[in-house]
Amino acid sequence: MDEEIQFYLDDLAESMSKALAHVNVEMSRIRAGKASPAMLDGLRVDYYGSPTPIGQIATVTAPDARSLLIKPWEKNMVSEVAKAIKNSDLGLNPVTDADGVRLNIPAMTEERRRELVKQAKNESEAGKVRVRGIRKDVNEALRKLLKEGASEDAIKSAEEKVQKTTDTYIAEVERTLSKKETEIMTI
Repeated sequence: MDEEIQFYLDDLAESMSKALAHVNVEMSRIRAGKASPAMLDGLRVDYYGSPTPIGQIATVTAPDARSLLIKPWEKNMVSEVAKAIKNSDLGLNPVTDADGVRLNIPAMTEERRRELVKQAKNESEAGKVRVRGIRKDVNEALRKLLKEGASEDAIKSAEEKVQKTTDTYIAEVERTLSKKETEIMTI
């Protein structure tokens, strides 16, 4: 039974790490006023009839804090990249030239900053819900082991470890949110 308990505890840490990594990825997609190639991670470009992530058909760089430069590997994809950006919800106007597409990132208004903070809080809350859901699943599995004959002390100890791990990951999600809020609100 001890091996099964340890298995659930190991699985708990791995699952919560994945949930935290997901929160970090989502937070990196929230634009904080300066140009970042990660802003385009969700963008798909029509590549010969197939929606393809931009990173698979072009190089995206941030030459300075207020612009992105997208250089498709095939010159005929410049117009497709520009079209995908126009049709996206990024709210950016692409400027094309022979080599690629340039995106100028406008300075954010106070209202837009507050919207982004709200979006970051929603992502943070979703991450905490995922972490709590993992805790619930593991605790249910531990109670099932108790019914199958595992010692009550071992289960109680495992549940305490589960709660401690949950608290650690919830605190990490909060730190991530706090850092992102500061980043967004800094002009």
